[in-house]
Amino acid sequence: MEIKAQDVAKLRQMTGAGMMDCKKALVEAEGDFTRAQEIIREKGKLVAAKRADRTTSEGAVKSRINGNKGILVCLGCETDFVSKNAEFQTLADSIADAAIKACPADLEGLKAAPMADGQTVEAAVTQQTGKTGEKHSLAYYAYVEAPYVTAYVHFNGKLGAIVGFNKEVSAEIAKGVAMQVASMNPVSVAAEDCPKEVVDQEYQVAVQKTKEEQVQKAVDAALKKAGINPAHVDSEDHIESNTAKGWLTPEQAAQAREIIKTVAEQKAANLPEQMIENIAKGRIQKFFKENTLLEQIYQMGDGKQTVKEAIAAADKEAKVVVFKRFVLGE
Repeated sequence: MEIKAQDVAKLRQMTGAGMMDCKKALVEAEGDFTRAQEIIREKGKLVAAKRADRTTSEGAVKSRINGNKGILVCLGCETDFVSKNAEFQTLADSIADAAIKACPADLEGLKAAPMADGQTVEAAVTQQTGKTGEKHSLAYYAYVEAPYVTAYVHFNGKLGAIVGFNKEVSAEIAKGVAMQVASMNPVSVAAEDCPKEVVDQEYQVAVQKTKEEQVQKAVDAALKKAGINPAHVDSEDHIESNTAKGWLTPEQAAQAREIIKTVAEQKAANLPEQMIENIAKGRIQKFFKENTLLEQIYQMGDGKQTVKEAIAAADKEAKVVVFKRFVLGE
């Protein structure tokens, strides 16, 4: 049957699909607009299924705030070219609008949230996949609620953060703390909020590193006492290379191997547990200073002030109660 140009344009306006896709759908549906819309939706699902194993390492991070509520969402795609497309950015903005209106608890809830045109967020993402032929996905979603909420999205649109405070704070400190979260990637607000599994893992790493350092100190001291430069024998490759260069005699190489083996075994078997534990605990405290928000050096300050001190200087009663952060490709 003959498909009129105005019918194609009407279907395109209804679905946002390309002109050729709309024409093909109308031909297949024999002019039935309802069926044609379904055909276009099914095409999107088919393309999405075919691209399911693709990685969406590009995209757009968006934030929205409404009173004491805030959301951070990322619409992902495969290429930077598509992510910069105006239609893609419009869809990402529409999803962010739907998210702040519905404030779903999680990503699954966002997928079911209604868009302005009545379809769900998930359906809109699938439809866009069908239109571009490139995988689109909801790469991230977070929702926070606090007495005062602020957000920051980096100018490249690939990094963002939302922060909740216990009360309203100045725009300067709010933006500064949000930028701190985005750039410095803290693991928690404070040491006491740090997940136990993170602390346990860091402690085990600290213990192992401390043991290795103590063993290495003993080995280095023994090598120096024997007149051998530890830097010349810090790996088997170096021993062989430096022997070939004449920096070590074959006898020194053999002696170094024996010292490394015996001294390392002896020291490892006689490490003082209390000392190891104390050093490891000190390393955990350093980890907290570097990786918890309030203990980090405030990047918008003088290089000496912590985030906690910067907030207190602006408002002694103000506190960060929650934050969320996302960066594409991390």
